[in-house]
Amino acid sequence: MVFSSLVFLCIFLPTVFLLYTLVPSLKFRNGLLIAASLVFYSYGEPVYVLLMIFSSLLNYVCARLVSSKNGRGKAALIAAVIINLGILAVFKYSAFFVDSVNAVTGLMIPVPQIDLPIGISFFTFQALSYVIDVYRKTVEPQKNYFYVLLYITFFPQLIAGPIVKYRDISEQIVAREQSVEKVAEGMRRFICGLGKKVLIANTMGQTADIIFSAGDGYMSILTAWLGALAYLFQIYYDFSGYSDMAIGLGKMFGFDFKENFNYPYGAVSVRDFWRKWHISLSTWFKEYLYIPLGGNRKGRLRAVLNRLIVFFCTGLWHGASWTFVIWGLYHGVFLLLEEFIPVLGKLPKAVNHIYTLLAVTVGFVIFRADTITQGFDFIGNMFAGFTITEQSLSLALTQLTPWFIVMLAAAIIGCAPIKPIADKFRVSTTGALSKKQSVAQIVLYVLAFALLFWCIIRLSGTSYNPFIYFRF
Repeated sequence: MVFSSLVFLCIFLPTVFLLYTLVPSLKFRNGLLIAASLVFYSYGEPVYVLLMIFSSLLNYVCARLVSSKNGRGKAALIAAVIINLGILAVFKYSAFFVDSVNAVTGLMIPVPQIDLPIGISFFTFQALSYVIDVYRKTVEPQKNYFYVLLYITFFPQLIAGPIVKYRDISEQIVAREQSVEKVAEGMRRFICGLGKKVLIANTMGQTADIIFSAGDGYMSILTAWLGALAYLFQIYYDFSGYSDMAIGLGKMFGFDFKENFNYPYGAVSVRDFWRKWHISLSTWFKEYLYIPLGGNRKGRLRAVLNRLIVFFCTGLWHGASWTFVIWGLYHGVFLLLEEFIPVLGKLPKAVNHIYTLLAVTVGFVIFRADTITQGFDFIGNMFAGFTITEQSLSLALTQLTPWFIVMLAAAIIGCAPIKPIADKFRVSTTGALSKKQSVAQIVLYVLAFALLFWCIIRLSGTSYNPFIYFRF
């Protein structure tokens, strides 16, 4: 089940929210959320829900052992890391590994056909961060298994993030409140995320899919750039839209999740881009991989190696394909160039912004491509595809429908920092609203529910609603 489905919007969410609101006890509310989360996951993954329960139980036990005073804490931590990453490797990377070995050696080892559990990368990293934080004494081990189960299975962030650290919500699990203001704010945030996904991301995705699957005769500088820009906006609005929906859902149930995106397409360097893009993942790798490897404390050469390792793993985390690995290393190389060529940071801000967007756009072409060859051929057409055939021109023009152009304009405008402006209309610290703020609030909520109605109509009238995180 995904957030942008009629089953979730019209049945699952209203039912769970109504029951949650009617139940007075936090203990029973937590139980309801656990049951709802398991139903949510088992709707699409009935077998792998057992894997997720096993993961939560494994990490609960390991965290208890890590904190024990019998001297086995480090062994329990190592076991947790090996088993968690082992599970991830078997289910997500075994076929990729065998394919790679066959390609290099010429062997014909049978490729294992294992279905990928949805969200396994997200809940595995969450579970690992909990055990590691307990070992570091950043958090106390949770004695109540069901609190750990809720943390790992909580449906808003289960299948598409953000990657929530236990220390950030541990207190909220045992003590939180559901207020009218928080529910209203959460609903509006959820609807905005839904609009990003259903209206903008899906529109951009259709064009990107058509162009990336087009034959060589349809490719030129026009179609290549149109496809690249369409995917640039698809992945941002799809991913940030899901994060908005997760944050909004969390608020509706009394939780506060940290932001996962901060207008990354306004970045003025690739380093700045990674401070703003998928923040929960970049901070996870920084805390649990880069710093343990030594960070920049063991000399410049070691720091370079550590960063390349981090970006290799970042790419691999996104999917079991060499295109993702190359995409990760590509970003790692740009970060190193920005560090070792200081003049890049001294260019005018507008130039740096253009350079960053260009680098990110080209990188996402590799990310989107089915093969490395397709990716580099596509990039070649972006910069050297000057032969515009009748087929390529026709393909480009057929994609530039009025709806696409409107959504493209909305996508460009949405990349600007609109939220800080909207925050001016929030309730002041005294809780009082000015007349101007009251009117603005009413208008915003009316527009939000109109947007919800529009999204439902769109979902009812189309079968195109891809789940881009299935490969993650």
